[in-house]
Amino acid sequence: MLTALTKTGKKICLGFDYRKETLMSLRSKEEFVCPICRETVLLKLGDQRIFHFAHKQGTQCREFFENESFEHLAGKRQLFQWLVKQNIPSVLEYYDRNIQQRPDIMFKYKGQKFALEYQCSSLPDKVFRKRTIAYLENGYTPFWVLSSSHLHQKRKNLITLSNFHYSFLRPSSSGRLYIPAYGPEKQLFQLVESISPISIKNSFAHVSSLPIQTLALDSILEPNHDYPPTLVSWNREMERYIFNWALHPSAGDRPFLQEVYNQGLNLFLLPPEIGLPVAHSVLIQTPPFIWQIYLFVDILVNKNPQDRISLKEIYASFQKRIYKKQLTIRNYPQLDHVNPFSAIIEYLELLEKLNLLNRRDDKIFEVQRKILIPQTNRERDEAKQVFLAQYDKMLAKS
Repeated sequence: MLTALTKTGKKICLGFDYRKETLMSLRSKEEFVCPICRETVLLKLGDQRIFHFAHKQGTQCREFFENESFEHLAGKRQLFQWLVKQNIPSVLEYYDRNIQQRPDIMFKYKGQKFALEYQCSSLPDKVFRKRTIAYLENGYTPFWVLSSSHLHQKRKNLITLSNFHYSFLRPSSSGRLYIPAYGPEKQLFQLVESISPISIKNSFAHVSSLPIQTLALDSILEPNHDYPPTLVSWNREMERYIFNWALHPSAGDRPFLQEVYNQGLNLFLLPPEIGLPVAHSVLIQTPPFIWQIYLFVDILVNKNPQDRISLKEIYASFQKRIYKKQLTIRNYPQLDHVNPFSAIIEYLELLEKLNLLNRRDDKIFEVQRKILIPQTNRERDEAKQVFLAQYDKMLAKS
């Protein structure tokens, strides 16, 4: 821990830059207590670790200050100093007795009260969610920052993300979803942006590295760039994933495969309009090619040009698949107002831009042309080339 009280009630915050000699002199004159449990703590001034306070052995405290890693101590200290240098009112290791929680940093910015948690170790989903809800219910904006050591890129623009990673997903005011991370060793913020899942674990994403010394808080709270994957790269990874997935399905995947084949579909001959990236696909744990196939077989396959489709019937199909556990929605503690159905809307709007649908009003789409199912590899390759040209043309207009 980096904060303590003297016996006379004076607060000592090691988030500020103290000289070792000053602290040694203070230690010789003062006794220190934990601000929470009021038990005695020791001021550690070794050469190998950051100066910090530690409870004596055998004492008990409601907060788990002990066993903090060097990374965690250094990270929250650097983040605190970063905020202070921007003249942002901040309190290191602030303890809110009403909810009995201690964010690493509490700060106030633009009329909001933030609880910054710098997380270096894994945290059970139940605990993460409980803390986040407590913050939200008590007027805080949760600001969870992941340790950069947890980020693992498989290839350029391809990253592995678990449910733990996704807990850190947060929205900007413009609706962009991203994961903030920080590494104290290199003093770099990393933003995982434009996340487009291919599978449950693997996603296209853009990871930017930003030096904390030249960075303003707004750059982290309000990232404003989009980095969508190129369709060529997306298709290459999608085809690789579907190929491996179809060759080695789990027992739970077999009902889906049976339904696909009953509908006359072949996973190796999918239309190029199925399995496309959309911004809010990250809200659905089920891979996009699966939920887009469900939308196709439930709604689109039997529709002809000039037929109309209502959002009501699409939503009913979506809910039915969730009820049957054929679709899984991710649990996002920080996204309490974000609807996963927005991914479906984005997909329909993409089909509209590709001239397959025409939006008649807020609730009705009209079919412009059918999605054709390739019957051979040659038909698939030809359809893909036509689709890529159309997709590039659509991007050029937007």
